[in-house]
Amino acid sequence: MTMSMTGYGRDTIQLDNTTITVEIRTVNNRFLDFNPKIPRTLLFLEDRIKKLVQSFFHRGRVEVYVAFEGESFTQKTLRTDWDLMDQYFNELSEAKNRYQLAGEIPVELLTAIPDLFILQESENQPTELQDTIMESIHRTCEQVMVRRAKEGEFLSNDIKERVKSIRSMVLLLEGRRNEVIEEYRLRIKTRIDEYVDDSVKVDSNRIHQEIALLAEKGDISEEITRLLSHIDHFNELMNTKEPIGRRLDFILQEMHREANTIGSKSTDSQIGEWSVSLKSDIEKIKEQIQNIE
Repeated sequence: MTMSMTGYGRDTIQLDNTTITVEIRTVNNRFLDFNPKIPRTLLFLEDRIKKLVQSFFHRGRVEVYVAFEGESFTQKTLRTDWDLMDQYFNELSEAKNRYQLAGEIPVELLTAIPDLFILQESENQPTELQDTIMESIHRTCEQVMVRRAKEGEFLSNDIKERVKSIRSMVLLLEGRRNEVIEEYRLRIKTRIDEYVDDSVKVDSNRIHQEIALLAEKGDISEEITRLLSHIDHFNELMNTKEPIGRRLDFILQEMHREANTIGSKSTDSQIGEWSVSLKSDIEKIKEQIQNIE
């Protein structure tokens, strides 16, 4: 089954007075790019989430969002650095005595001094909550996979039709190649009839050599054979269940190379037009392949 790299999934959990929302969005990328956007208190789960995501997806940028609404599960603790505070007060008292300053040290000053009070968030979430979040991410990944499969099916059908059209055009090129050789023969014969007197004996072997030479210069039989082979290989891959995006992209590069060679080798205008159309169709498929896993 052909799988697209574009998908979206969303899952919501209600625990007491807190709503936990999980969203996963995937877009195309050459490799698997895991991009978590989760609360800091869940960072210890990042490795577990990454492994779960890797079990579902092989390519694409995967953005994972986890958000809390309502009462937070985070346990916050205020810690005071008493040693640092003692140092501040000792230094302030010494400054008062040294410069004979009047007045008391205001309490408000304490809140303005950095690092005296530190707010810490506990990362020790209940195991049950951790499992609940991971199960939600698992369900969301499944949703994304369903949507990627649907879009992949649509892409696959469209690409197969385009490849079928390319194959038909390659067969037209193959047929035109034989016509071109005959046209070479007629062109040479016409030139001889125009410029050579009937009394002059024409070497038929020489004529055949000239026809063969012209035909060889513009011969596209090898390119056509390779193109048909690439098309067969392309269709085989499209029917597999493995990630195929990168391999399909490589085949299309080779197909484009052969089509370009055909256009440069042949002096026939019809073959030239078809080779341009062929390259255009290959480029369109190449754009679509960028979104296949």
